[in-house]
Amino acid sequence: MSTIYILWLRELRRYVRSRAQIVASLGQPMLYLIALGFGMGPIFEKAGQGSYVQFVAPGVIAMSVLFSSVFSGIGLLWDRQFGFLKETLVAPVPRIQIMLGKTLGAATVAVIQGLLVVVVCFLAGFRVAHVAMLPFALLFMVLIACVFSALGTAIGSVLENMQGFQLIMNFLVMPIFFLSGALYPLSNLPPVMTAVIRLDPLTYGVDGLRNSLIGVSHFSLGVDALVLVSVATALMFLGSRLFSKIQV
Repeated sequence: MSTIYILWLRELRRYVRSRAQIVASLGQPMLYLIALGFGMGPIFEKAGQGSYVQFVAPGVIAMSVLFSSVFSGIGLLWDRQFGFLKETLVAPVPRIQIMLGKTLGAATVAVIQGLLVVVVCFLAGFRVAHVAMLPFALLFMVLIACVFSALGTAIGSVLENMQGFQLIMNFLVMPIFFLSGALYPLSNLPPVMTAVIRLDPLTYGVDGLRNSLIGVSHFSLGVDALVLVSVATALMFLGSRLFSKIQV
């Protein structure tokens, strides 16, 4: 456990020391929240759906956790480039512990980032429907972070240079976000899009957050949690297999 803890603590300290990164990472969520939240608000209200800020805030929180967790996982590329990964892999400890330490550290950073966005949402006028459901919201943030930190670790284990980073962003991470229902309701969609959305794990994370924070959902909390736990377990297993095959 000491190996996992040390690598977890390294990820956390690296995040805390990078104050510019913390401030910069709040820019995109604020843009979506303010530009879309207030810009689309009148249209959303005319459609009889209520406040769009209330609706989109859980999606923005999920987006922040998604991006932060994937980016932290792909941080393996920087460790590979600067030699830290080689020094870690030659240490006399099982690689599964190294992978778990980095993945859990990335997940913790993503949850902290999500909590900062929650504060921004409150400042923008977002209000929770039931305060007693806040622990469930935190649980879904943790599950989202675990799923996509494991995905980021798996991707970082396969990529060998930063040239593939934009490819991953444009063809994987962005579609995962836009097809999750973070910015629009999941009802009355075309059948093909509905089927694709159901295959997106972030869909269940956004739905669980929205259910916990404002009481609006498409699935049940149990279904959302079960899907996320299953996907997190599968990606942890995949990530550990890919990480164990890294050549130094």
